[in-house]
Amino acid sequence: MDTKLIKFSLACVTGVLISTAYNTPALAVEYAVAGYPYDKAGYAIQLDKDIDEITSSSINNSEIPIPGFNNIGIANVQTNLLVREKPSENGKIIGKMPKDAGCEILEPDNNGWTKIKSGKVTGYVKSEYLITGPEASKKALEVAKYVATANVDGLRVRKEPSADESVPILDFVAKGEQLLVLDPLVVVYGEEHNKWVKVSLDGDDNELGIVGYVAKEYVDLSYELAHAYTIEELELGPGVSSIRAKLVNVAKKYLGYRYVWGGTSFSRDGGVDCSGFVLYVYRQLGYTNLPRTSREQARSGKTVSQSNLKPGDLVFYGNSSTGYINHVAIYIGNNKVIHASNRRDGIKISNINYRKPIKCVRYIND
Repeated sequence: MDTKLIKFSLACVTGVLISTAYNTPALAVEYAVAGYPYDKAGYAIQLDKDIDEITSSSINNSEIPIPGFNNIGIANVQTNLLVREKPSENGKIIGKMPKDAGCEILEPDNNGWTKIKSGKVTGYVKSEYLITGPEASKKALEVAKYVATANVDGLRVRKEPSADESVPILDFVAKGEQLLVLDPLVVVYGEEHNKWVKVSLDGDDNELGIVGYVAKEYVDLSYELAHAYTIEELELGPGVSSIRAKLVNVAKKYLGYRYVWGGTSFSRDGGVDCSGFVLYVYRQLGYTNLPRTSREQARSGKTVSQSNLKPGDLVFYGNSSTGYINHVAIYIGNNKVIHASNRRDGIKISNINYRKPIKCVRYIND
């Protein structure tokens, strides 16, 4: 029987039941792997051209290619995997790979070191902390997240799937920034833009963040893995006081750690949300009186302009139309912030203008 793999489509197959070899019904959920949809159980969905029925065939994980990788590796660490310039403990550290970050293996294990490329970083990592081969492909399917990448600057995130002037604009997102996808295709008839993507903005109002909609034509959808950060991306910049340098370095220790809505402690709650992360970091420097939520944190402290920010100051985001604040990040210098972003990314570093900042506040008076 002549069969072919269905080309990857944004049409969700939710609700279509497929049968496995064990006659156990499984709800098909699309995973974009090498341009084709796979359901969560690891089955390739196929289309029988003769009878137009959906069937499935079991796919060995070793046969599953991962888009963007020829030979994938996954960081198998709890915090960060150090990337060095040379294959030696004495080699200069040139980057860090967060937990579950993906990389291209350029040279296989040689005396305990593997040469990799991840993001903008090319160097060597300890082989013992890298998942490779079929297990890496399997792990990638588990940890990759569905994201919408803005392909225009100032992408409007709207409260409802409509471009009508009466629909509030929640925020503006910079070109190249990513949003967590909640629903890849929302069709609304009778609209100028009738295809929308339901997304989540970083925010501490609830577990899903701030739910909004973006016009599908202005985003590119894909499954993505975390990647390494260069040391330059992690640096503070010149003229930073010791207390600020220490605070930023403490914050960076938790790069890649889990986001948990309502959490204020990694040990007690298993993760933190955006304002909980600020509390957790600041408390380690003796600042114990900061308020709990991002809105309260924005009302306290000293307001400063974005141009006068110093590493350790707080940057707040929210509804650009109303000024309602729902997210906070710590400025780390060089127009970068570190923050508890969302369930997909956990603690991550972003450009300060990845969303439009609403307010900047200073708590460290040095």
